Amino acid sequence: MEEDNLAKLAIEKTVKSRRTRKRFKTSHLLLLVAAGIALVILISWMAFSKGVGVKVAGVSEVYPSQLLAKLNASGYVVAQRKADVASKITGQLTSLMVQEGSLVKEGQVIAQLENADTLALVDQSRANLNLANARVEQAKADLDNASLEFGRKKNLVQMGAVSKSEFDAAQARYLGAKASLDAAKASVKSSEAALKSATVSLSYAEIRAPFDAVVLTKNADVGDIITPLGAAANAKAAVVTIADLSSLQVEADVSESNIGLVHAGQPCDVILDALPGLRFQGVVDTIVPTVDRSKATVLVKIRFLKRDKRILPEMSAKVGFLSRPVQPSEQKPRTMVSSSALTGSGNDRFVFLVRGEKAVKTHVRTGEEFGDMVEVPDGLKPGDMVVVSPPKGLRNGSKIAILQQ
Repeated sequence: MEEDNLAKLAIEKTVKSRRTRKRFKTSHLLLLVAAGIALVILISWMAFSKGVGVKVAGVSEVYPSQLLAKLNASGYVVAQRKADVASKITGQLTSLMVQEGSLVKEGQVIAQLENADTLALVDQSRANLNLANARVEQAKADLDNASLEFGRKKNLVQMGAVSKSEFDAAQARYLGAKASLDAAKASVKSSEAALKSATVSLSYAEIRAPFDAVVLTKNADVGDIITPLGAAANAKAAVVTIADLSSLQVEADVSESNIGLVHAGQPCDVILDALPGLRFQGVVDTIVPTVDRSKATVLVKIRFLKRDKRILPEMSAKVGFLSRPVQPSEQKPRTMVSSSALTGSGNDRFVFLVRGEKAVKTHVRTGEEFGDMVEVPDGLKPGDMVVVSPPKGLRNGSKIAILQQ
């Protein structure tokens, strides 16, 4: 009986095992729920600490002409009138009157070659001309004398006072004197031609500027032998190189696939690397009607509308081919921002200005629109960063995280 009672008090092993597994499952479920809540809290905290993800853009100072450009190309400033000034004869350079940067006028003597021999030839030719003129005067006197004698003999022979032979002799002297005068006059013309030839030869020793220009380079010095072709050893051909700076143009290479965007008379905006703070207005002057096969480009020449003394040959240039001429009011840079950064309408326009890790709602005054850019005369300055396409949840003072673009 006692054994039966003890048996009744014993707990069955299967029941105990089920209760243990049930408690184990419940505890695991609670742990998973707690971990999920913690993860949500962590993600929310991380999102809050990072801030609202935004994209930003800079406020910049932009020339309106930059936004009107249909095509851009690069090139160099080139003088359309340029010459290597040389001599027509061979000789030693005895004088050089110019240096780099000198202004010269058309016909001005810029160098002198040795000319003693041609100078002597000129003197000889001039003396021969004087002698020929003197012979003309003598021939005129002889003709006058022969003419008078011929007239007297003519009257006397008619009266029978002189013989026919004396008259014939007087007539012959008259005709001879007349022929001598003609010969003397021909000699004068010959001497004049000889003097002119000698004078021209003398002028070859003077090297003159062919047009108004500026001396770019000096290629020879006093004492050098100057030859027309410069083929001899230690000989020079060009004495100086000059250029007409009023003929300066930009020569730019335009891809043949884009040449359809360029036409004669098209307004252009020119920036020179040597003068980065300035912009020069120009127009397309010439489109050279051939393609450079090696580069697949077409040469386009741009003429400056206004001459500037600071523009020099061989300066590198960047050219913008514009859709329309730049107005006088558009020739100064303006503070501009992307139109996608603006919110509001009318006179109530705002941007979210980036200040550290926060977005600050800032009122701005807007001006003209140029494509996707808007002028902002007040409220922003070049270098500021603003939020573009602001998210709906963005508020003044919101913490932000800048997204990579």
